[in-house]
Amino acid sequence: MPGRNSTVVTEFLLTVFADHPHWGLPLFAVFLGFYLLTLLGNCGMILLIRQDRRLHTPMYFFLGHLALVDICYSSTVVPQVLGVLLERGVVLSRARCAAQFFLFTFFASMDCYLLAIMAYDRCVAVCRPLLYVAIVTEKARWVLVVGAYAAGFSSALIRTVTAFTLSFCGNNQIDFIFCDLPPLLKLSCGDSYTQEVVIIVFAVLVMPACILIILVSYAFIVLAIVQMRSSGGRAKTFSTCASHLAAVALFFGTLIFMYLRDNSGQSSEADRVVSVLYTVVSPMLNPLIYSLRNKEVKEAVLKSLSRPKVSGRS
Repeated sequence: MPGRNSTVVTEFLLTVFADHPHWGLPLFAVFLGFYLLTLLGNCGMILLIRQDRRLHTPMYFFLGHLALVDICYSSTVVPQVLGVLLERGVVLSRARCAAQFFLFTFFASMDCYLLAIMAYDRCVAVCRPLLYVAIVTEKARWVLVVGAYAAGFSSALIRTVTAFTLSFCGNNQIDFIFCDLPPLLKLSCGDSYTQEVVIIVFAVLVMPACILIILVSYAFIVLAIVQMRSSGGRAKTFSTCASHLAAVALFFGTLIFMYLRDNSGQSSEADRVVSVLYTVVSPMLNPLIYSLRNKEVKEAVLKSLSRPKVSGRS
């Protein structure tokens, strides 16, 4: 209807897997379980890092910030998804949609930057162990982290302002797990060329730049490992690198799938599944992949669990 198509949209109806209403309760249980595991793993990691002095190192400094970002990242999306699944749809004002989009973009950008920083940190530790303390100083750590927060904030602000200068009209339903740019562009009426360019710029400049830093860092790490004399040390370090790269591939691969392709047409079920991987699954897996394989973290966990027993006996 022409009259309906020209109606300006001031609020959005957010639905999740609307074509499968019978999935509501099972999906609610799955998302709730993932979210609780995300909170448990990342909060536990932050507490361990704060309590155990052996974890007061640059690597765990960056890991602590990654855990904090992952908590905020997941909390930006999952609680709202749980409400949508229970109520079979939630109405969002334009301002609330913009706020969620800004927060998601900010924390997603932070994840990208922190993963790159952590790869660089490991590269220096493995390739320049004698100079590691002199290179990754406390000042250098804070400069890297503060720079990442500033870059993430700037990226999120630019993308949010650009996206919400669009006019939305006609259908106001977003069949997606949150207010993201690809589904929003499908509701726009008018020229969205500038917004499409912003998507490409974000995907091409931010993500590949971080991926390049990660790949180059791990390439140097592999070269250093090959030169190790101990076969046991080589196998252990290769295993750790492989798990780290798997986490990076999951996060960046799904982001590239969403932002480096044609976004015309309706949101597909594949889009929604992929969005679950980078907003729900990745923050849940990061504490396991980046920490529980480390001997220091395992010892800190055992020490934390045994502390009440010791005090109880005394």
